[in-house]
Amino acid sequence: MNGSADALVIGAGPAGLMAAEALAAAGRRVLVVEARPSPARKFLMAGKSGLNLTKDESFDRFVRQFDADWLTPILADFGPPQVMDWARGLGQEIFTGSTGRVFPVAMKASPLLRAWLARLNGADVRIATRWRWAGFQGEAFRFETPGGERVLSPAVAVLALGGASWSRLGSDGAWAPWLAERGVEIAPFKPANMGFSIEWSGHMARHFGQPVKGAALIAGDRVERGEFVISSRGVEGGGIYAVSRAVREGADLQLDLLPDRSLAEIRGRLARGPGRDTLGNWLRKALRLDPVRIALLQEWGRTVPRDPNRLAALIKALPVRHAGPRPIDEAISVAGGIRRSALTANLELRAMPGVFAAGEMLDWEAPTGGYLLTACLATGRWAGRAAARHGRQGV
Repeated sequence: MNGSADALVIGAGPAGLMAAEALAAAGRRVLVVEARPSPARKFLMAGKSGLNLTKDESFDRFVRQFDADWLTPILADFGPPQVMDWARGLGQEIFTGSTGRVFPVAMKASPLLRAWLARLNGADVRIATRWRWAGFQGEAFRFETPGGERVLSPAVAVLALGGASWSRLGSDGAWAPWLAERGVEIAPFKPANMGFSIEWSGHMARHFGQPVKGAALIAGDRVERGEFVISSRGVEGGGIYAVSRAVREGADLQLDLLPDRSLAEIRGRLARGPGRDTLGNWLRKALRLDPVRIALLQEWGRTVPRDPNRLAALIKALPVRHAGPRPIDEAISVAGGIRRSALTANLELRAMPGVFAAGEMLDWEAPTGGYLLTACLATGRWAGRAAARHGRQGV
């Protein structure tokens, strides 16, 4: 593609590839540029433990998981049913788990990505890797490439550079100051779906890597059942991610070690006292607490009371002493990015006509469980279709 280009997509993650497909379908000549040696590295990493494509639930319930009402028409246009059809269209059989999460039968992201890239290649979408966006030169986009500096002035462009987490996979947020200098309003980045740092005492080391099951996490008025993992750095995993936003915004975090038992039942089971048993043996026999939950009670409940009433109350609302969120680069996703006020309904930058944005660059937040990927695909498609129309119908 020469300096005078037709349609440029910066970023070859799910949002960028979906934008490219929409542009090509409308007859645009598309160049996708990617800073890393290969496309969709974060997508592939997310799929290593099972690629959660979307969530099969009512649309009203689905959109309530997002903190951005303006996404509703975009998700209505390409939501869970459309994502499932899209995956099937790429030859990927899918299944829905007991929680409504949708996965490819192959579980991994790589077969789907290979099929997608083949289809894009068949649509004459060109993908150039190791092209790192380096800001602007006048109104043009400047890139550092293996062949030296390149400057492109496309008719339309879609930016899909991700947020500011997992920088080793390509999302480093370096684009934010360049757009801000052009008058694009940017909300500060914050970690989302992240773990929390904890300075453990020495006795916890033997539990590192262990999952915590059968507990509930409480953050303000939010209660979530879900596993999480104890690591040398703190706590992380799905249960923690589900309450991470509330905790990041100031809610106290507590742990209900026995959410299926009432306070009165626990008091009754503890009423006889420990007798000659150690604390651990007493809790194991009376309440069937496993070693990991007993260790957490000892860690955060010191000194653990022997009085049944006080101990029962602690078991139902154990304060989690943490040192705040883990660094943003470790977060699954981010909050912040291009503000809604900086965008038209078509996801075009008001300050930069002909330039559109999609994916995690935009200021929205959602939990894990298929929501993140669906919104990236949906906004990429929305921006790509709008960019394809730009200059042709006055859009």
